[in-house]
Amino acid sequence: MPPPRVIADLVERFDQQSDAYKSGQYNEAQLRQEFIDPMFKALGWDMENISGYAEAYKDVIHEDAIKIGGATKAPDYCFRIGGTRKFFLEAKKPSVDIKTDAHPAFQLRRYAWSAKLPLSVLTDFEEFAAYDCRVKPALSDNAATARVLYLGFREYISRWDEIEKIFSRDAILKGSFDKFAESTKAKRGTAEVDDAFLDEIEKCGLILRPTSPCAIRRSHSAILISRFSARSIALFFCASAKIGALKSMAD
Repeated sequence: MPPPRVIADLVERFDQQSDAYKSGQYNEAQLRQEFIDPMFKALGWDMENISGYAEAYKDVIHEDAIKIGGATKAPDYCFRIGGTRKFFLEAKKPSVDIKTDAHPAFQLRRYAWSAKLPLSVLTDFEEFAAYDCRVKPALSDNAATARVLYLGFREYISRWDEIEKIFSRDAILKGSFDKFAESTKAKRGTAEVDDAFLDEIEKCGLILRPTSPCAIRRSHSAILISRFSARSIALFFCASAKIGALKSMAD
């Protein structure tokens, strides 16, 4: 099935003026307005909230706010169904090399991993990359780490069905997005955010021996983490450890 006419037009326009778009003077805001928004509108997303949904139920949040390491970060787009996050999209200007530049990939994966999203997208329209964001990101990762889909813009025409079956609003409602995420889930090297956080606590000696009266067992960790932020738990135990050390010195 051929793509919508708007996609063919976008591909043709980018092809004809790619030198200007990749010059570095063409910025991310222009790209988002002229290419990303129309592309995802063609995938069935209400990019401008034309439906007039309440803020809590809008399809798309531009520059969503998430907490990472105590700081607030803002992914360029958050795509949602009924107010539930499904995936982030991070846009870059076309002068950025999506295929080989590791930093944008790390940025996107860090956002999505912290938000517990299985997949997310990095694109400058010239390139389109999807990542399995259940794989814990590391600064040493290269751009291809956890990448499960990579397309050049000329492939949008021939592979539109594939894009549509994964990232369209209808595909998410019909479960195709979840099926794709499950089919591409890495068998090794994955770490859920809660488990990774507990590993860090263990490294610091904050999960004590089972015989210790202050011990926190992993079986109870999910309850704790569901009630408190990771940062709050870390601060609590760091403070406790410090108090304990001071008490020992006093004794």
